[in-house]
Amino acid sequence: MEKEHVAGIIGAFLNENGQQLPQDQLIVLAKQIREPMWQWHVYLGYVLVGLFAVRFALPFWGEMQIQNPFSKGLNAKQKFQRWVYIVFYCGVVISLTTGLLIKFGFKDWKNSLEEIHELSIYYLLVYIVLHLSGVIIAEFTSHKGIISKIVSGDKKTH
Repeated sequence: MEKEHVAGIIGAFLNENGQQLPQDQLIVLAKQIREPMWQWHVYLGYVLVGLFAVRFALPFWGEMQIQNPFSKGLNAKQKFQRWVYIVFYCGVVISLTTGLLIKFGFKDWKNSLEEIHELSIYYLLVYIVLHLSGVIIAEFTSHKGIISKIVSGDKKTH
């Protein structure tokens, strides 16, 4: 949904239909088309900040403790899982912080922050692949039925 790309799509459509607009007007039109999407992006960001705050408040009530990868007696798999979560949380912090700084922070930093914000989403893709792979491997090896337990909310999964 990058403005130059959307402007190119609009321009190509207009050209196919025998019409033209200057590039600057195509950019204005592209921005207007994507504006509602960006508003939802901002609202979703606020929701994610709230959910993330709740996630890190829960350990104070004894729920959902952050798992320490340096704990004694962990095997390599458990350490790897815990490090993956820490990297995931760091990626979320970077995404949310840069998003908030873009919205409310220093205007001089906006371009750099936008670049970091866009790049920081790639952690999520890696995390999703690792997470789903881990669940599928667990389903077919050591934790048979884990997917149905996750879906049904069975608390005996761990």
